[in-house]
Amino acid sequence: MLTELRVRNFAIIEQLTLPLARGFNVLSGETGAGKSIIVGALGLLLGERASTDLIRTGADRATVEGVFDVSDRPEIAALLDDRGIDVEESLVVLKREIVAAGRARAWINGSAVSAGILADVGQHLVNLHGQHEAQTLLDADAQRAILDAFAGATELATRVGEAHTQLASVRREIASLAARRAEAERRADYLRHVVKEIEEARLQEGEDVRLEEEARRLENAEELRSMAQGMLALLETDDDAVLHRLGALQRQLGAIQRIDPSLGRLQELFDAAFYNVEALSRELGTYEETVDLDPERLGEVRQRRDLIFRLTKKHGPTLADTIEAGRQARAELDLVDGAGLDIRQLELRETEARDRLGELATELSARRRDAAVRLGAAVDEVLPDLGMPDGHFAVRLAPSPEVGPSGAEEAEFCVALNLGHDARALSRVASGGELSRVMLALKTILARLDRVPTLIFDEVDAGIGGRVGLMVGETMRRVADFHQVFAITHLPQIAARGHHHILVAKGARGGVTTADVQVLGGEPRVAEIARMLGGDPESDVSRAHARELLESAVSPAGGVGTVGSVLTPQRARGAAGLRQRRSR
Repeated sequence: MLTELRVRNFAIIEQLTLPLARGFNVLSGETGAGKSIIVGALGLLLGERASTDLIRTGADRATVEGVFDVSDRPEIAALLDDRGIDVEESLVVLKREIVAAGRARAWINGSAVSAGILADVGQHLVNLHGQHEAQTLLDADAQRAILDAFAGATELATRVGEAHTQLASVRREIASLAARRAEAERRADYLRHVVKEIEEARLQEGEDVRLEEEARRLENAEELRSMAQGMLALLETDDDAVLHRLGALQRQLGAIQRIDPSLGRLQELFDAAFYNVEALSRELGTYEETVDLDPERLGEVRQRRDLIFRLTKKHGPTLADTIEAGRQARAELDLVDGAGLDIRQLELRETEARDRLGELATELSARRRDAAVRLGAAVDEVLPDLGMPDGHFAVRLAPSPEVGPSGAEEAEFCVALNLGHDARALSRVASGGELSRVMLALKTILARLDRVPTLIFDEVDAGIGGRVGLMVGETMRRVADFHQVFAITHLPQIAARGHHHILVAKGARGGVTTADVQVLGGEPRVAEIARMLGGDPESDVSRAHARELLESAVSPAGGVGTVGSVLTPQRARGAAGLRQRRSR
């Protein structure tokens, strides 16, 4: 559960610590006090888009930090462990920071993470229902997901989607192979010509470079031999040849070393130079012998170069491209002969994938049909507690033409909110307030199945009031038996049902507007409920109303009917009237 929310320099909030407890937490305050800002901070913490506009005036950064106790949620610790994040003392700390001069950053338990990972972990910790969240009930995918969750078939639905993906993948392979085979058959004559001329040429990688070098040597063979012979003469055969003069130098070097033995290093240098000159002479001699005046070979090289030039001009631009063109043409031709066998193998895989998908979809359909009946009955039981005594909820399953990624049918939520009317699509008959109550009814039923520890409701009481508001508050209190519930509300009927009441108020600090929170109990909470009731919070009558509303939330006999009878004539004034109502 979320135990603490810390906000610093976010919008109008300078510094705020919001303590939360188990059970039903409510947050109230005047319009514009900062309740929606706290919800915005929660959204940022859960991975929503960050903007530097959210940084408080005069600050260089904004931070939001949430502390979660996951001692009763070992699967969350395992989730973090898979991502290399340690969990100490069963606490998870999410932190998000927006810097005016840079990008937003995020951490989990001190380890830097991306906003995507923060959102992924956050969705396992908190389920945030905004003022317009009920609109998701109008989405077919959302309705199907709710039905599957109630049926305990979420994993099965995922497997159906995976099986459909596998079947679609095999079918794409078949279509692609068949199309390539047809194209190869259409181009078969041309492909055979390409394969014939390239394969018969027996081209080799880098051959064009080697032929270029060989042609240059053959074309200049006489000049190369003449230059080699001239260098050999300078080294060996001339009267003034290098090797002869080095011999004279050796004799003089021996004589000087006999007089001064310290010149031994000169001998080492001489030996190295002499051996290198000798090696140079040998290499030149070998090279001179290999230079061949071979007009016939030169003709062969030129013919080979011309062939390569023609082929690369047609299939190139490079020799490597030409060789690859031959390989591709051969592969396309092989399709003409071998694709039939490959397609038959793929068709066997398609049959297996189709049968697998059919089996899974049939099982999913059966579970959905059973769940549709049970979910309709369960919602019908809850609707009267939410001020819709004649409401009827049903799930219609419409078969699809073929099994798709979501199964063999589409789910549609339908309601009849008035006696004697047929159930119609939720989107066509429900107002905003009614949608919110249907959403809450579903949440109540799914509470035992939902593993997300914290549910946050941001003013889902829009469009309701009076006795219905009281019923909604009672329902949220029941959901808090299975989850930590945090509700931002304007309704005293809901606020009075909370186990833990927090007030947010706007003030000023250092000449700048800010928002602060206060945990309410005793008389301060009575005063806040009296204010929310619309009366004078200092009036004895208003406070008496507030106390009775609060007492009814904790009294064993203080059920919906008792409190509702107080609220219905709440505008009546006078102590006598109040005593009379209490006596009933």
